[in-house]
Amino acid sequence: MKKRSLLSSSRARKLSLPVLPLGILLVSTATPVASQSLTDALTSGTVSADIRYRYEFVDQDNSLDNAQASTVRTRLGYRTARYQGFEVFMEAEDVTAVGNENYNSTINGTVDHSVVADPTETEVNQVYLRYRGLADTTLTYGRQRLALDNHRFIGNVGWRQNEQTFDGFTAVNTSLRDTRITAGYLYNANRIFSDASPVGNFGMRAPVLNVQYEGLAAGTVTGYGYLLDFTDLPSLSTQTFGLRFDGGTAITDGAKALYTLEYARQSDYGDNSQSFDVDYWLLEAGLATLGVTFKAGMETLGSDDGKAFQTPLATLHAMNGWADQFLVTPVDGLQDIHASVATSVNGVKLMVVYRDFSSDRNSVDYGSELGLQATYAFDENYSVGAKFASYSADDFGVDTDKAWLWAGVKF
Repeated sequence: MKKRSLLSSSRARKLSLPVLPLGILLVSTATPVASQSLTDALTSGTVSADIRYRYEFVDQDNSLDNAQASTVRTRLGYRTARYQGFEVFMEAEDVTAVGNENYNSTINGTVDHSVVADPTETEVNQVYLRYRGLADTTLTYGRQRLALDNHRFIGNVGWRQNEQTFDGFTAVNTSLRDTRITAGYLYNANRIFSDASPVGNFGMRAPVLNVQYEGLAAGTVTGYGYLLDFTDLPSLSTQTFGLRFDGGTAITDGAKALYTLEYARQSDYGDNSQSFDVDYWLLEAGLATLGVTFKAGMETLGSDDGKAFQTPLATLHAMNGWADQFLVTPVDGLQDIHASVATSVNGVKLMVVYRDFSSDRNSVDYGSELGLQATYAFDENYSVGAKFASYSADDFGVDTDKAWLWAGVKF
């Protein structure tokens, strides 16, 4: 297993952008009297660790050998104490294979096996400077985790062993009553494929805005705008504006109605040479009663003359099936009709999900998927889980079965 030197990689040189202002700020604010306080802040911080072992199995109805990935993901972090409103957080992430790499990690050359996108690399996962000296405001500059709403448009892809994080500036303000405003400018996405991959980074010029209002008894209203101008892949550049309403209402003492309604419009942006306008719809309804939650819904990613609605920065595994057949929306769009049942038995959380996939245009039946999941948390620090997904192909992809077992500890 090859470990790349952080100092020798081109991505490491980019890290100097958030690190240099940190040094300037700390030096410029230090005085002979305050230097001891600064030293205390740097040395009296908190250490964090997050370790997860996972076994993943993939069986596809094609010529590829089955994949078996046994990996351990380790994150070690350090957060300084606060000094004059400033704090620093640094986190390294390592993914190590246990035994042979009998899977295609996308960079290990094992192309005769199915893909499990967990490359074995060591990287800087997060490093940022944060300022909390303004009322109801948090400012963050550097490499950071960013996940908005349900991760449909911007997420950290926490399911994969190598997390997706973002380089940029974000500001979060809660000074308005029941309102949370998140604004930012992102210039790079550190993707799950690692720095060793030619597609491991998304360079971009991307202003983002997300405004949540929780002052309604019936639920939360969110408006957003994401202007993604990808510098190396202009064909992916889009501007997306949308509105989301998500909530629940008690209908009896022991029952609660659940609902989500969301609409977004996406069009070409930046240097994208294509011209298109596509729609996104999500409609879900559910009922929570007697310890069981039932949900059903339909999600549509539209298509305009062969250009489909895309969400390349999303936590895609959580969206349209755990078998990961629709990480890129097909050219005819995607309609996902789904239903789920979730409950808990003796502390074990259980979920069953069924999905039927078809196109938004041209009436193509893509296939269907059944998903099963069980998770158990011993407390806030220890957890285990198992998951299974079976995709039955009609006119898209191939029959695919995937299974996972995992255990995690964090503190």
